[in-house]
Amino acid sequence: SLMLAIGAERFREFLAGGRAMDRHFRNAHGKANMPLMLALVGLWHNQICGHATRAVLPYEERLARLPAYLQQLEMESNGKSVTMDGRPLAEHSGPVVWGEPGTNGQHAFFQLIHQGTRVVPCEFMVGREGHEPDLAHQHRLLQANCLAQSEALMRGRSLEEARAMLAGRFEGVELERQAAHRVFPGNRPSTTLVYPRLTPRVLGQIIALYEHRVFVEGVILGINSFDQWGVELGKELARSLAPVMAGEAEPEGKDGSTVMLVEALRGR
Repeated sequence: SLMLAIGAERFREFLAGGRAMDRHFRNAHGKANMPLMLALVGLWHNQICGHATRAVLPYEERLARLPAYLQQLEMESNGKSVTMDGRPLAEHSGPVVWGEPGTNGQHAFFQLIHQGTRVVPCEFMVGREGHEPDLAHQHRLLQANCLAQSEALMRGRSLEEARAMLAGRFEGVELERQAAHRVFPGNRPSTTLVYPRLTPRVLGQIIALYEHRVFVEGVILGINSFDQWGVELGKELARSLAPVMAGEAEPEGKDGSTVMLVEALRGR
């Protein structure tokens, strides 16, 4: 458990961070309320603009597993298709949430985020201070990379700028071809969460921030963020398939696709 990993004192600091964000969510008004504003941004991107996914990109290796946690939090909570009273939703529910530490993503999927045909709203995270004083210069480079990504998404690069970059190296048709590959559309949305230094207290604040954000989105969409019936059907079917896979029963009543997969796994 987390308490065993970091000790009782640090765990209490983690809980205190969560309580601090709870109080902020309860007492802050309007634009000053971070969970509220983050929820409204998410709804704007997904339900209004139609951007179906959200990338969470911490520039902090200690937060490497945070995107997976937020994926579970958002998609299990708000991945619904009916309202609280059982009526079909009139709009899409939660987005597809995914991500990696930014230093990994820059050499993996950032190409699609910058120049692909689909817009992916990005949520960057970066600390004002690192943990190793002797590596302060490395942390500044990390910060520079984080800010450069959000700036590039916002500004992009026009065809005229790309032509100017290549002037003297190419001309005519080849200049146009080369320049086209270096155009970035820009005007792609992102948010950047800056925290002082990652500590147990700050981690508690971050987790509570996103939990309240998901709650606000669920309230606005009119859905129940606290059930997971979509998980149940797979569990029920797994229970019926367990004796089949053990060779204790036959896949009677199963569809042809499932029967063929059972036979393949049982070596028939």
